[in-house]
Amino acid sequence: MSVALIILAAGKGTRMNSDLPKVLHPIGGAPMLHHAMQAGASLEPEHTVVVAGFGSDAVTRAALAYDFEAQVVVQDEQLGTAHAAAQARDALAGFEGRAIVLFGDTPFVRPETLEALMNATADITVLGFEAADPARYGRLVMDGDQLQRIVEFKDATEAERAISLCNSGVLAAPAPLLFELIAEVGKDNAQGEYYLTDLPALARARGLDVSVVRCDEAETLGINSRAQLASAEAQFQATARADLLEDGVTLAAPDTVFLSLDTLVGRDTLVEPNVVFGPGVTVESGATIRAFSHLEGCHVSRGAIVGPYARLRPGAELAEDVRVGNFVEVKNATLGTGAKVNHLSYIGDASIGEASNIGAGTITCNYDGVMKHHTEIGARAFIGSNTMLIAPVSIGDEAMTGSGSVITSDVESGALALARAPQVEKPGMARKLFDILKAKKAKQSRGS
Repeated sequence: MSVALIILAAGKGTRMNSDLPKVLHPIGGAPMLHHAMQAGASLEPEHTVVVAGFGSDAVTRAALAYDFEAQVVVQDEQLGTAHAAAQARDALAGFEGRAIVLFGDTPFVRPETLEALMNATADITVLGFEAADPARYGRLVMDGDQLQRIVEFKDATEAERAISLCNSGVLAAPAPLLFELIAEVGKDNAQGEYYLTDLPALARARGLDVSVVRCDEAETLGINSRAQLASAEAQFQATARADLLEDGVTLAAPDTVFLSLDTLVGRDTLVEPNVVFGPGVTVESGATIRAFSHLEGCHVSRGAIVGPYARLRPGAELAEDVRVGNFVEVKNATLGTGAKVNHLSYIGDASIGEASNIGAGTITCNYDGVMKHHTEIGARAFIGSNTMLIAPVSIGDEAMTGSGSVITSDVESGALALARAPQVEKPGMARKLFDILKAKKAKQSRGS
């Protein structure tokens, strides 16, 4: 069955107290909009339509960053959920398949739940959940297996308020029928807006089948405030950690490890405490990420060891059995098999060959204030401690630099490069200088 997604993402989110559109606030290092898009993408939709409103330019950029084929339409006035969904009509003109309406601020609906909505045979299918505390949720009034109507809390009778089956807002229907019913929705309510919650009653009035797919309440969490955003982050992290453990990853202290929506970690990898995975990280099987390391936009191969206290920035590519140790930063650099950068170094815009050893305090000086320049280090090279490599520069295979060198020219394979100013020693000068400085300090103290 062909499927289209309509993702409602037009709200400002007044309670967020933010200039950022609500759906762009991050959970797991990604806008919550991306969570909804990722869940929907599991259905391989023929169309994905994002309805933007407040901050539409930013929402458009975010939607296209996730799926460049997504269509973004703008709801100029926010006149309710039915009005928002109606903005997708032109984008889906001629589409006869099933449309699923999702919410960009409800990020945790599972792919399995969406699949159940897609495969439902009723004319209209609403996603509901049994609420532990129904509070002010809309109630789903059932007649056997048929949904009769959705009643809002404020309009519900005492008997209806006793119903625990609640409305998530998510629903599915054949696209032509969806837009037909939306055209019948009125705004005879306190807010004067058009709501999707009217659709079940309109469908039943036509004698159509209206069913309910049930999901866990946790899937329906909507984000309307910073407090709810924090709760959603905690929920995401708990789920992501549990998934890694289930997949065979060892987390020494799970509650201290923070993951992103797209984090990939292979089995038999060990992740020590207080590690942060930013967006775009892939760690292959059998690697070790030691404590207090921060990774973002990087790839770590099998058997590599990172940290403790290491930072891998975007473009860091570590081959198998690489060692990146404490207080090392790597950015836009490739480290070949078995290469070692064990401590206190910055490697940026560089390529390091297999089995090369980079001594403590090494810096690839890649930026001249205007341009980024590349450093090339061959295989089995040895870079002495405290070497400054002034890019662009190339170090050959099995070459060596002396400690404390400032390398400004290429070094051929097998060569030793020394680039230090001659040491000058002046006998007795240290004592004389100290005496002069102490006298000057004493004079200043008397004057004050």
